[in-house]
Amino acid sequence: MRKAQLVFVPSPGVGHLASTVEMAKLLVGRDDRLSITVLIMKFPFENKTQSLSSHASDRIRIIELSHDTPSAADPNSKPGSFFPDLIEIHKPHIRDNISNIVSKSESASESESESTPRLAGLVIDMFCTPIIDIANEFGIPTYIFSTCNAGFLGLMFHFQTLHDHHNKDVTEFKDSDAELTVPAFPYPVPAKVWPYVFFDKEGGWSTTFLNIARRFRETKGIMVNTFTELDFYALNSLEADKTIPKVYPVGPVLNLKGGGGGPKEAQSSQSEDDVMRWLDDQDPASVVFLCFGSMGVFDVDQVKEIARALESCGHPFLWSLRQPPAKGKVGLPSIFV
Repeated sequence: MRKAQLVFVPSPGVGHLASTVEMAKLLVGRDDRLSITVLIMKFPFENKTQSLSSHASDRIRIIELSHDTPSAADPNSKPGSFFPDLIEIHKPHIRDNISNIVSKSESASESESESTPRLAGLVIDMFCTPIIDIANEFGIPTYIFSTCNAGFLGLMFHFQTLHDHHNKDVTEFKDSDAELTVPAFPYPVPAKVWPYVFFDKEGGWSTTFLNIARRFRETKGIMVNTFTELDFYALNSLEADKTIPKVYPVGPVLNLKGGGGGPKEAQSSQSEDDVMRWLDDQDPASVVFLCFGSMGVFDVDQVKEIARALESCGHPFLWSLRQPPAKGKVGLPSIFV
């Protein structure tokens, strides 16, 4: 049987890169006929990225894409358009790489065909849905690898259904106490605790996530970094919805060694060993852990308010706190523990 390969296109955030590379390693470990090429995009404001060469192997190839954009982002662009714009910047380079892979596969002679893998599909990140156009151009099926949980996936589809099929403008519920029923959740959820991106009309995030959900429906399947026992209710809800592609729980996909391949972060204020020693000294199940993702930052007043609340609760806590870029500068948050 002829060998096959997949092309993975993650977004450049460290949380997306790390789990994507780990997913690639998991897949090639399951079948020795499979190889994977990972196309790595770069943020336009980052000059250096952590090398992914250590993750390469005989059957995992890492290609870091170049781009021709200035180092500063357009100050007039909406925050929600950042990722769509980033994809457009890299789209020609992604297309060129896919075209080369397809050409090599199609031009392989009969004797070479067994050793030249066919391109079986593209696996793209949630923010990379414009790449579906390239896959369609070459007649290649597209799959999603979702780093978010099944509950968020169900919420995103429901958000799009309300907007497109029930003419409901969800942004009207911003900061509202109204409890909304979501099929992926066992109980109604107050609108004010929904992710802000669904209500951000001015910044463009609501439009971006509507488009993401619409394009998800065009794919052949969605792999979610979760497992049935963790997301049982949400996964059952998604399985029952025949208007969306098949959803595959493939997790937990974890990078326990660090070094996920994202942009280099500032040195933590405490070493990992110090943190682990401190945790070992705490009572079991007594520590509150806070982490708001690689892009999660707060202003000074918000940090102080959260810190006061944590101190008042009386529990020891560990906070992965990120410092935003200097005012007027475009860049990624740095990390402190």
